[in-house]
Amino acid sequence: MSGPEADLAGWSVAPFTGGGYTHDVYRKGSGPGVVLIPEMPGIHPGVLGLGNHLVDNGFTLAIPSLFGEPGRAVSTGYVAAVIARGCVAREFAAMATNKQRPVSLFLRALARDLNASTPGKGVGVIGQCFTGGFALAAAVDDSVLAPVLSQPSVPLPLTAAQRRDPGLSESELNIVAERCSSEGLCALGLRFSEDKMAPRERFRTLRQRLGDAFEVIEIDSSPGNAFGFGRMAHSVLTDEVREVDGQPAYEARKRVVEFLTARLSR
Repeated sequence: MSGPEADLAGWSVAPFTGGGYTHDVYRKGSGPGVVLIPEMPGIHPGVLGLGNHLVDNGFTLAIPSLFGEPGRAVSTGYVAAVIARGCVAREFAAMATNKQRPVSLFLRALARDLNASTPGKGVGVIGQCFTGGFALAAAVDDSVLAPVLSQPSVPLPLTAAQRRDPGLSESELNIVAERCSSEGLCALGLRFSEDKMAPRERFRTLRQRLGDAFEVIEIDSSPGNAFGFGRMAHSVLTDEVREVDGQPAYEARKRVVEFLTARLSR
C-alpha cells in the first residue's frame, strides 16, 4: 500500500530558465502560488498526488522537473540510477557543507515568476528528501513566504558535519534568519523520528538558528510505534500518507495546507 498517486493529466508543461539553468516546469491550479520541488526519483505519481491535493485546496502549483522522467512510477533500479546522477551533479552539490547550491538560484527565479502571476504577496516552496533543504535556500528571496522542508537529506548525512549542516550556506542561512527576525518569516520542517537520511542534528541546527520561526513535526517511527511506520519511513507527504483522520502523515499533510494557507493569505 502506498500514498495517494496521480498522473500528468491536466498539467501544462513549458521550459523555464533562471539562474543559468533551464528545466521543464509543470503547472496547474489557481490561487496563491506554491513551488513543489519533487523528491527522488522525480515527478513520480506520489508527487503528482500531492500536487493535485494542493491544487484541490486552492493553490497554483509549479513543479520543476529537476531529475528523472515525469510521471514514471518508482522502482528500485530507477531510484538508484537517478540518485547516482544527482549525487554528482554540480547543480545540487549533494555532499558539500556550507554550500550555496546552484539549483537555489533557479528556484528563486521560479518563485519570483510564479509570484508575479498568482494572487497574494508571495509564494510557498515545498522541498522533499534530496530537495528538502532547497526550500529554505529559496527563502533567501523575499517572494518566498512559506518554506516547507520535508525530510531534507542534502548534504547526504555521512559524517557528523554533514548531519549538522542545514543544507544551505552560512550567508544564505543568515539572510533567512534575519527575515525570520525582522519580517516574521516562518518555516515548517517534517521528519520521521528514526530517519537517518533527514538527521535530527540538521533539525537541531535549524532550530538553533531560526528559533521558534522553525516549526518541527516529528513523527514517531520507533520500533512498535502506534501507526506501524517502518524503520525506513522517510517520505512524510507522499509514500507514508494514508487518508485516515489521525494518521500522523495525513495530519502532517493537513498542517502543511494550513501553514501555506495562513502564510500566503496575509
